[in-house]
Amino acid sequence: MLKENLSLSQLFAIIIGFNVGSTLVVVLGISAKEDAWISTLLSTVCGIVIVSFFLLINELAPSKNLFEIIGLAFNRVIAIPITLIYTLYFFYIASRVIRDFGELTSAFILPLTPIEVINFTLVIIIGYILYLGIEIVGRTTEIFTPYSAIFLFLLVIFLLANGTLSLTKIQPVLARGILPVIKSMFPIEVSRPYGEMIALICVFPLIENIKLRKKTVLYSVIASGVLMTTSTLIIITSLGITTASRATFPLISTTRLVSIADFFERIDALAVFIIMLGIVIKSSIFIYGGLKGLEYIFKSPYRYFVVPSVCIISMFSIFISLDINDHIKEASLVVPYLLYLPLQFAFPCFLLFVLLLKKFIHKGHSPFHDKTYKNP
Repeated sequence: MLKENLSLSQLFAIIIGFNVGSTLVVVLGISAKEDAWISTLLSTVCGIVIVSFFLLINELAPSKNLFEIIGLAFNRVIAIPITLIYTLYFFYIASRVIRDFGELTSAFILPLTPIEVINFTLVIIIGYILYLGIEIVGRTTEIFTPYSAIFLFLLVIFLLANGTLSLTKIQPVLARGILPVIKSMFPIEVSRPYGEMIALICVFPLIENIKLRKKTVLYSVIASGVLMTTSTLIIITSLGITTASRATFPLISTTRLVSIADFFERIDALAVFIIMLGIVIKSSIFIYGGLKGLEYIFKSPYRYFVVPSVCIISMFSIFISLDINDHIKEASLVVPYLLYLPLQFAFPCFLLFVLLLKKFIHKGHSPFHDKTYKNP
């Protein structure tokens, strides 16, 4: 099997695209009302802590992905069921992200096209990219991710020129106190997207320079947090919290407010492109993580599982919910408590405890260098 590698700039772009991803579809921290931007900003601080925790797990076995680390902490009999759970979890979240794409596209671009066709077309493209290798994802992301930052910057300029932005819509600040902000952060906002970055443990080993890898990851988390906070501020200061909370796709509604001299308007197509790019990146990483899980279980190259996996994910993205309202409700009331808390926080804490315990038993020397899983 050919060794895959990613550059630091590609990792930086992937993490930004992954974090921004489908989070631009909704307003982050919306339950905090006018203080949603504070919730997003504070969630970034928590995200730095969460990602540092994931990096600590990876640093105990820096050349191994999540499933190989699980295999080192436990014997293979125990590791396989755990790996299967995480594989299904990654595929499930990928299905949800792809459903976001389908709902967005069918609402704004192809209203007459069945959502089944839209989702299947996307997963076929993602499957082809992943079959070529994760390096292709890195190169594609490196090229297009800067457009996200440029778009948000231009959107601010256009809205200012249009006289649409108003800081009075986020005033008074913390009128209800800090408690609503804290409640909006846990468990949803810190889990999405920062807790979901557990899937990137499957990508970290592709960067050989451990020290620079850690710095790049932390810088990219900060950069993505700034972008998401900016996006939340733009939406609330332009639409107002009442309209933003009712809009199905608030960022698209915001871009439709741009109208300069009755000539420069209808730039919502650019917003759809930016969101679509993030969705492709995020779903690609989750599917890649699931494929690496299958690779560990069956000891076969993950490319063997690309075609059947993307076909199943495409089908499941349709059955996952009845409509967009059911889809959003499930994401806010069910997924955080049944999946995010146990798989993003509870088990990783236990995994780290087992790894540190094994390291302590071996008197500070890593016990993992002589017990490796070799990729076929």
